[in-house]
This record gives sequence, structure tokens and C-alpha cells, in this order.
Amino acid sequence: MGSLPPSPAAGAPHAAIGEPSPWVVRWTPLLRAGGRVLDLACGSGRHARWLAERGFAVLGVDRDGAALAGLPPAVRTRQADLEQGAWPLGDEAPFDAVIVTNYLHRPLWPHLLDALAPGGVLVYETFAAGNETVGKPSNPDFLLRPGELLDAVRGRLRVIAYEDGVIEVPRTAFVQRMCAVREALDGAEAAAPPRYRLDG
Repeated sequence: MGSLPPSPAAGAPHAAIGEPSPWVVRWTPLLRAGGRVLDLACGSGRHARWLAERGFAVLGVDRDGAALAGLPPAVRTRQADLEQGAWPLGDEAPFDAVIVTNYLHRPLWPHLLDALAPGGVLVYETFAAGNETVGKPSNPDFLLRPGELLDAVRGRLRVIAYEDGVIEVPRTAFVQRMCAVREALDGAEAAAPPRYRLDG
């Protein structure tokens, strides 16, 4: 897959309170307007809040109830430990988008893919191998191996964009990030191929 031109927001800081990741912002235009969005392991909800302000129906899920309590009423919340017990969101699917940033628990991947509606978008961004040389996290359990995001969706989703490298803002980190779509399989695709805007 060829490399993509950097997005205008690629170098913008996103660590400030409430600022969404430029990667999430870049791919939001692919989401169905007003669609249902799952912000998984949302923490204090910078993405949930930002998406709700733009008219999306957002469900923010995290194990930290105190963090969820700070979200506005426009964001539905569910406190759940995603790493213990059964998948807690079977009654909520499907979603038009799933957003995951700075979180990795590999056993959840099949559930995330199954949770996407036809036409649904997965936006994923987290730390990758090599990050142990510059800071935390350094545990390999929390670092993606080279190409691992691609392997996780192979044969299930169409990858629209993928990056694996080093960022310097807001701090030096090794990351992998991907935007992928569960393509709708219906008669409409015979008329014209899907068009996924890469420039917003």
C-alpha cells in the first residue's frame, strides 16, 4: 500500500485536555452522519465528547467510573472492565464506528470487528514496538508488533490508511494507526466503487 500524504493536523499536539487525536479527526468524515459510535477504553472521553458535539450518538466505555462521570449527558456511558469476563457490549452492537486510542487488549479484536455495522469504520491508534526505547508503555503486551493492526483486520475490513512509525508530538512515541471499513455487500457496489476521501 502506498504511503499517504501527511494530514494537515498530523503534527498538531493532542495531549491538551479535551483535544482529540488528529488521526481520529482526520477520519471522522468517513463516519455516517449522526451514526452510533463506540469509544472504547475512552478514559476521560476526549473523543466521545468531541464526536457528540458533532452530532454522533456516542457510547463511551471504560472501567474508570470517575472518568466517565465527567462526560456530558450527550454521551452515554457504560462502566465495564474490558479485560475480565465476557464481552460486555453484545447488546449494543452494531456501531457505525469504533474508536480506540492508546489501548491494547488483543482478545477484544474479534468483538470489535463483529461490532461494526456494514459500512462501519474502525479508527485505531496505539503504541507500537520500539516505544520501550523512549518511554512508557514498555511492556510488550501493550505494544503492537510490526504490521499487527493489518493482520488483525485482514480478510474482514478494507484498510483505508495505515501508518507505523514515530511521532514527536505531543511526545516521542512509536505508534501504529489504522482506519479501516467494513464494506457493505449489497447491489449498490456494482454501480460504482466506494469512494473513501483521503483528504477530508
